Amino acid sequence: MALITYLTRIQFDFGALKLLESELQLMGMRRPLIVTDKGVISAGLWAKVKEQLPGNMPITLYDGTPENPTEAAMRDALKIYRDEGCDGIIAIGGGSPMDLAKAVALMATHPGPSLQAYSFVEGGAGKITAAVAPMVAIPTTSGTGSEVSRGGVIIMDSGRKLAIGSPYLIPRLALIDPELTMSLPPHLTAGTGMDALTHNIECYLANVFNPPADSIALDGLEKAWKYVERATKDGQDREARYNMAVAAMEGAMVFQKGLGAVHALSHPTGGLKGYRLHHGTLNAIYLPAVLRFNEPAVGDKFKRVAQVMGLPESEASAAGVANAVAALNERLGIPKGLGAAGLAQDTIEKIAEGAMGDHCHLSTPRQPTKAQYIELIEQSWG
Repeated sequence: MALITYLTRIQFDFGALKLLESELQLMGMRRPLIVTDKGVISAGLWAKVKEQLPGNMPITLYDGTPENPTEAAMRDALKIYRDEGCDGIIAIGGGSPMDLAKAVALMATHPGPSLQAYSFVEGGAGKITAAVAPMVAIPTTSGTGSEVSRGGVIIMDSGRKLAIGSPYLIPRLALIDPELTMSLPPHLTAGTGMDALTHNIECYLANVFNPPADSIALDGLEKAWKYVERATKDGQDREARYNMAVAAMEGAMVFQKGLGAVHALSHPTGGLKGYRLHHGTLNAIYLPAVLRFNEPAVGDKFKRVAQVMGLPESEASAAGVANAVAALNERLGIPKGLGAAGLAQDTIEKIAEGAMGDHCHLSTPRQPTKAQYIELIEQSWG
């Protein structure tokens, strides 16, 4: 039995931000907590959003979202939410503010004390109810697609980077205006764009039955493959920015099918203390090795992937697709491996252990052993 759901309201186009006030009125949200980060503030994007809010609306701002959101940051934002009597959340930014907003919306309405109790790996999804505080998500990157997804990834107090997820955590409104992504610098355009590409290809290859998700994932992969390089080279390319926003949205729409070993590895890597590692960039680094590893388990799927990517028939294989992704990484300026990204080799064992316990390990088409995860890490070292 397969349960297939796509549940959220999306306003998408250049200029969609102008609909914010009317959409808030429809939702009945009157005292929102704004969850964002200092990068969004300094880029002037919060100012653009603020212009679209009603002049008499009480505004409470939390801009302390870390690059990798933490349970501690959730508590800080939650205290503000409660102290100010907020009745909903507007998340502005990339995946980090949106994931943090989901954690706040959950814990504002559900018993504590631990967020980790609601994580996938601890069976927490069934504890999440419709009482979750309402959210509006306004992305300023084209990567995570968290604006339409049911999950969020948080570094817990335990140090583990874990996912919370439920259909009730899908934002009530995704307000996607590609105009807000046009000031994103090239290295972040590349990293977030490869995040979107990875989501689509991993979801397509995942071992779960969901034909609608497969179709959406292939469309998202085609768009990400075609436009990520253009958007990186010219941030003012409106066609590229529009299509990358679509690719990011579609990649997250299919999350419910499941991801795979790339994310099982990137989650614990991104959670390592003492490092500042970008999630999408890690996905890009791990992707070629995992694609090669998956070949025995996915049959003819690589032929369809290669076709969507426009590769010649001679490259319609795991090796051909992996080589093409590695070449794209190089053109985008992605670090040549984990070592070039700054990782020390004494982290390998910990990453492999974390990957074995990650929820994405369960939906990867070919489940690695710990020893095989170590091999994948070493192959991705550069």
